[in-house]
Amino acid sequence: MGRQRVVQDARRDREFAAFVAGAAGRLLHAATLLTAEPPGDNPRARRLLTLSLAHTYACWDRLRGEDPYDRARQYLATRFSRTVWHQYGPLAALGRSRPHPDSPLARLSPQERLILVLRLYEGVAEEQAAALLGLPRERVHAICDRATATLLHPPREPAPTVLGPKVVSP
Repeated sequence: MGRQRVVQDARRDREFAAFVAGAAGRLLHAATLLTAEPPGDNPRARRLLTLSLAHTYACWDRLRGEDPYDRARQYLATRFSRTVWHQYGPLAALGRSRPHPDSPLARLSPQERLILVLRLYEGVAEEQAAALLGLPRERVHAICDRATATLLHPPREPAPTVLGPKVVSP
């Protein structure tokens, strides 16, 4: 029995290593979009990725035909959502965390980033995103539309003040 277990563990490790080689880059990019950190300096995204991969490895033998990428992405999304909730309080899910100011997603709330990344970057169906986040489908649709509009039509900078010509009185 011991030798068979060693062989099974080695096979599982090889399968998981192949999964990580193929999926880690995309998952890290998704995590970086969620945290709105710069790609070269993304410690929160890397922590999310590490936790997601560790969770996926822990349940690897129980996947039974389930897509490991979907499982890792689900954990990444729910962990991000919970982290934002606990780190910044109950209103932070609707408010703003501390994204990097140069990130194109910095203007979005964490919830908007999460839904936008799931829907547009990951291609998760509206119904699946709603089920994952425990929101009505209509709410996910509205948040995604609002986030997309915010990105496509950023608020305008205030117009510069134009001073008229100086009038000299005689």
